[in-house]
Amino acid sequence: MTDPNGGEFRSGFICFVGRPNTGKSTLTNALVGDKIAITSNRPQTTRHAIRGIVTRPDAQLVLVDTPGLHRPRTLLGKRLNELVAETYSEVDIICLCIPADEAIGPGDKWIIEQIKPLAKRTTIVGIVTKIDKVSHDQVLAQLLELSQLLGDDAEVVPCSAKSGQQLNVLTDLLVSLCEPGPAFYPDGELTDEPEQVLMAEFIREAALEGVRDELPHSLAVVIEEVIPREGSEPPMVDVHANLFVERDSQKGIVIGKKGARLKEVGTVARGQIERLLGCKVYLDLHVKVAKDWQRDPKQLGRLGF
Repeated sequence: MTDPNGGEFRSGFICFVGRPNTGKSTLTNALVGDKIAITSNRPQTTRHAIRGIVTRPDAQLVLVDTPGLHRPRTLLGKRLNELVAETYSEVDIICLCIPADEAIGPGDKWIIEQIKPLAKRTTIVGIVTKIDKVSHDQVLAQLLELSQLLGDDAEVVPCSAKSGQQLNVLTDLLVSLCEPGPAFYPDGELTDEPEQVLMAEFIREAALEGVRDELPHSLAVVIEEVIPREGSEPPMVDVHANLFVERDSQKGIVIGKKGARLKEVGTVARGQIERLLGCKVYLDLHVKVAKDWQRDPKQLGRLGF
């Protein structure tokens, strides 16, 4: 396959890694041009390796957004780290995301130690994210420090997913680093995530907004049923989902006073799900307690981890 300009078509799998909240999911969405990964300023928002697909006439990039790498405190945290390590072995390029508005710290350096040994067989790129938040001089200083940590051979590029700055430069760089190869997905496909996974993620994202620090780690969402409503015009789908927390006190936080919080979660999530499915949705949410599920192998399995 060749591109319209006569060059060879290029393709590759690229993963975004970094500690939590470095802008990986926001960057994935910006490059894909649609929302396929949920975003939040809460740690441990991403729990699956979400694939986003960027197709252009000369190339196809398959972007794998991974959970934030961290020193795990629970079995869930350990399994998320294992998922990231497994992703390393399956991609052509590893992009390390470092935010421009935070000093490079021990967590970032620990991740660099994990990925540098892979440089012999996998291309490593440093990305300084969130450059819209700081001055030009601060961006330059961050680029210099990241370049020194990754080594002279690594490409380092600044960008902002929010403002769109340098996104075309980043995409062109990633394409240039890919080997000639075929498209893995049909043109127009943006993700290979099952709809039920995306629905559960949209509900979890809505539930994470404005909650206390303890809750994000303890919240999981499972779609129980998706039932098209017979004879409905316009078409309508009933979606039944359970939100799981670890303690009764957390259940109260999610539900809110007289159910107001859960109703708000449903309203926000329903809008996202209707956009995904392209039809009206009745969303039925229930909150349940699964005590200490993050540390229980059997419960982790039932919740999809």
